[in-house]
Amino acid sequence: MVLSLLATVSLAVVLGIYAQMAKKYDLAALGQMPERTMVMDSTGELLGRMHGENRIVVPLSQVAPQFVQALLAREDSRFYNHRGVDFYGVARATVRNIKERRVVQGASTLTMQLARNSYPDLNDRSFHRKLLEIMLARRIEKMWSKEQIIEHYVNRIFFGTGVYGIQRASQVYFGKHASQLTLSESAMIAGIIRSPVRFSPFRNYEGAIKERNDVLQRMLTLKMITAEEELQARYADVVIRAQPLFQSQGDWALDSVRRDLDRLLENHEIEDGGLLVYTTLNKELQTAAEEAVEKRLATVETTRGYKHPIKAKFDETWDPATELTTTPYLQGALTVLDNETGGILAIVGGRDYRQSKFNRATLGQRQIGSTVKPFVYATGLASGFLPGTLIDDAPLQPGEIDGADPSWNPQNSDNKFLGAQTLTAGLVQSRNTMTIRLGNYAGLDRVLRVLGDAGIGDHAVKNPQLFIGNLSGNARELASAFTIFPNDGVRRRPFIIHKITDKAGNTLYDASVIEVEVLTPGVAHVMRRILGQVMDKGTAASLRSQHGFKEKGGGKTGTTNDYKDAWFAGYTDRITCAVWVGLDKPETIIDEGYGSRMAIPIWADVAKKAVALGYIPAGPRTEPPLTSVALCRNTSQLATAGCQASGMAYEDELPYDLIPQGFCQLHTGIVAQPQMQPRRSGPRGPGLFDRIRGWFR
Repeated sequence: MVLSLLATVSLAVVLGIYAQMAKKYDLAALGQMPERTMVMDSTGELLGRMHGENRIVVPLSQVAPQFVQALLAREDSRFYNHRGVDFYGVARATVRNIKERRVVQGASTLTMQLARNSYPDLNDRSFHRKLLEIMLARRIEKMWSKEQIIEHYVNRIFFGTGVYGIQRASQVYFGKHASQLTLSESAMIAGIIRSPVRFSPFRNYEGAIKERNDVLQRMLTLKMITAEEELQARYADVVIRAQPLFQSQGDWALDSVRRDLDRLLENHEIEDGGLLVYTTLNKELQTAAEEAVEKRLATVETTRGYKHPIKAKFDETWDPATELTTTPYLQGALTVLDNETGGILAIVGGRDYRQSKFNRATLGQRQIGSTVKPFVYATGLASGFLPGTLIDDAPLQPGEIDGADPSWNPQNSDNKFLGAQTLTAGLVQSRNTMTIRLGNYAGLDRVLRVLGDAGIGDHAVKNPQLFIGNLSGNARELASAFTIFPNDGVRRRPFIIHKITDKAGNTLYDASVIEVEVLTPGVAHVMRRILGQVMDKGTAASLRSQHGFKEKGGGKTGTTNDYKDAWFAGYTDRITCAVWVGLDKPETIIDEGYGSRMAIPIWADVAKKAVALGYIPAGPRTEPPLTSVALCRNTSQLATAGCQASGMAYEDELPYDLIPQGFCQLHTGIVAQPQMQPRRSGPRGPGLFDRIRGWFR
């Protein structure tokens, strides 16, 4: 009796100690399960999932009742008859283990398993752990209802193949929602719980079938199902309809979201998963952009004279286990931005994310060619030049361009020189020598400052060759830079993540629109006028004539030496898109592989889709007030009578901030003394009144 009393007291003390130890565990953690972070597009559609455990938490009401029955039959048939510890089961397991002289049967209830799976420090196989697990199970039973315990259990446990929770198990193994599981499927999933790796239907289908049959027999014994139901389920065909283990991981959009997420949150916030990431992306436009890149580049590969590997042929020999840093076939990249916010609507970093995850839209750095010219011309306008100012289109003379190698002798793409042309014509026709002269007049430092504010390139090396595109950039940078033209000179920081919340709905991040003024509204207005002509009758005219793009807009093509890179960056009043085409290892794409031929077809497809999706301005654009003035083509100053007499005067409508403040000093308008004038008949030249009126026009 004394020994019995001492044993009872000792047991009570031990249980009391473990009961206190069990109180340190936060029971609220049972319902806090790492889930995959969900990424949403701007319309609320699911783009994909990332980080966290491969789990989707669902309420018990959305789980097939047959699965719950199969689970209880397999793991804890007396679940509703105990309070966390099944003493009958403990006794049964003890007797069995003594007979076998080894541990062949456990006595863990569903609640004890939940405790063990919820707290990592309970995973060792020790007597200490078992006692702690028992006391914790009793606490759980007091706090949570039976249905809540089952709900936590089915959402938390591991089902093999990197899958957690019944919802993802149902999706991955059978391609359906957990509420749609049949009796046969339910029994199979319940059967693999004890050894999910060993009995995974992907690894061991026959083993999974055997476990299913054992569960069905147990359900029949417990009278959960009838003999007829058991027979039908046993002989039912179980078709494994495997879904991708991690859904929607292979695309450029999620790649960009993942990279930005890493910069915005701490590692522990990201890896725990369960976040809601709201992006600026449009799923439909993203799909259309990916399709446009593939379709148009596949067409280029069929062009006569194309000598590089063709992607379709490469696909036939590619080993899916091999990931490439570069590919031998033609590549493309693009970025589409919302002018109003700077939000990225679509981003494509290549043709096949499976083969190469290198995101050319954000990480690729290639020479941007003539797409740099609008920024040179905008700097020229800001420096006092005007749309009708004449610039010489002639060979450069040694020493003419500051900082240039005397032997540098760039040509125009048509190998012609047209003589004095207006600034507008120089950009519309993409004349190299005119652009270089204008950049030199404006000053290299000033051009670099505008490019830097626009977000283009690394300008560590100062060289006048950058006036015609000898600097690097990517599609995201170029698209962002071109937004200054439709945005009245303002660049809004490009971003892809709009908002991040946790499972409780707490906001972890909320993006704000950040903007900087790069150009004055007046300069931006004039540039829109000129770039509109590029699209209407210049190097991008094929948009109108061949691709039927009718929206108001502007843009600029770009082609680097030997046709190694082809670009088009353009905008409408609502969106801006930059497209690059080239080979990963720079080579000539094809003879005469201009941006108008390679990149514009992709741009047209994407821009038309954006318009169809409603990315159009809410109303007419408000332009700055314009004033009609008489100007001199030589000096960019107000015209005098002398300018009129020399044929250099012209009229234009300009924003207030671009109207010159002085009169032309080259053509003074002073009439020679009478004794120096030849006698002539007919009307005389302009008198004083006419000259004064001309000055103030």
